[in-house]
Parts: sequence; structure tokens; C-alpha cells
Amino acid sequence: MSNLGLLLVLYMIKNIEAVIFDMDGLIIDSEPYWRLAMIDVFDTVGFDATDEMCAATTGLRIDEVVDVWYANKPWINKTKQQVCDEIIETVCNYILKKGEAMEGFFDVIKILKNQNIKLALASSSSKKIIHTVLKRLDIEKVFDVVSSGEEVSHGKPHPAVFLETAKRLQIHPTACVVFEDSIFGMVATKAARMHSIVVPEKHIYDSEKFILADIKLKSLAQFNLAMIGR
Repeated sequence: MSNLGLLLVLYMIKNIEAVIFDMDGLIIDSEPYWRLAMIDVFDTVGFDATDEMCAATTGLRIDEVVDVWYANKPWINKTKQQVCDEIIETVCNYILKKGEAMEGFFDVIKILKNQNIKLALASSSSKKIIHTVLKRLDIEKVFDVVSSGEEVSHGKPHPAVFLETAKRLQIHPTACVVFEDSIFGMVATKAARMHSIVVPEKHIYDSEKFILADIKLKSLAQFNLAMIGR
């Protein structure tokens, strides 16, 4: 990199004040647990969910997921809230037993901390699941702000959770970079006027829908500080 190129990168880094992380499938490999939990719980109400169907709603809040499938095939033996609660409880149990950080996550945190960049978590998940993940990975003190989709009026792809996070950080949205793994999350990022770095799951990595992202990685392990300068 030329001296001019390096100066431009450093200038951009100085203008990025915060990095916001999605959670499920981005910092912890929890997406398979979500799918297992949904399949198990939906089965108790006579709804035959498949892995592919569950994957199609990745990034949505669980209440929105339940609304989608209830509209498709209503059930009568449990309320929608009961189904949500049971899915959340099942996911938490899986995470506490088996949850592991995604490759490269702790390295990215170290890189950003060394630059004194503020860190935040903005997830569609409930506060209960967020706290379960923070406990499992021992990262309760990593983030300056933690936001849940439960706390805003609309879930992703609406930008509400990201805008609320920027507000709590007291940082303008355009000075934020967001790490996401889902298409809904990426759309929410761009709607919030934030910079987007996506780390999609392998089976959707080549999807043309990620074209809005500023940078696309196969793993967090590929990240380096110069990428923020792009």
C-alpha cells in the first residue's frame, strides 16, 4: 500500500467511531440451535417445519417468525407467545451446553479494542438469549451497549435496532460499521445509513442479495483493520 493509500485508510478509521455486531450466526454458531428448537417446538403444535423453512427467516425476531408460520398454518393448542417462549428456552439450553464463538471473533474484538473503537451488540434475539450468549462466551464486559430486538418497535430488516444502538452510543449512524451474517441484517444496516460488513453462512455466501454490503467475508478471521478504510 502506498503512503497515500495508508493515509486514506487511517483517515477513514478515525471517522469510524463504533462497530456494531449482530449475534446469532455472527459471533456465536447458534443458527443450527435456532432451527432445531423451532422444528422441535413447531412439531408440538402440528406444524411440520423444515430446516430450509427455518433458514428462510434467519435475522427476523422470533415473534415475527412465529407470526409468519402461524399465518401460513394456524394452530390451536398453544398461543403464539407460548410457542415463542418455548423456542427461546430451548435455544438457551442448547447455547449453554454447546455454544461456541465463531472463528476469528475474539481476534476482531482485540483489534478493535486496540483502536479504542466503541463496540456494541444489536441482535434480533430476546434479552434472555443475549444474556445467555454473553455468559456462555464470557463477554459480558466487551460491549459498551447491548440492544435487543425486543426493545424496539420493528425487527430487521427495519433499521430500528441499529438506530437505537447508535443513539445509546451517542454516535451518528454514518460513523458506525455493522457486522452481519443475514440478508435481513444487511438491509437493516444500509437502511440505517451504516457501513456493512457481512459474513454469510456458506450455503448463501454467493447470493446476489448481498450486493449491498460494502465488504463480504467468508469468516471473521479474514478481517483486518484496513477493511474499515474501504
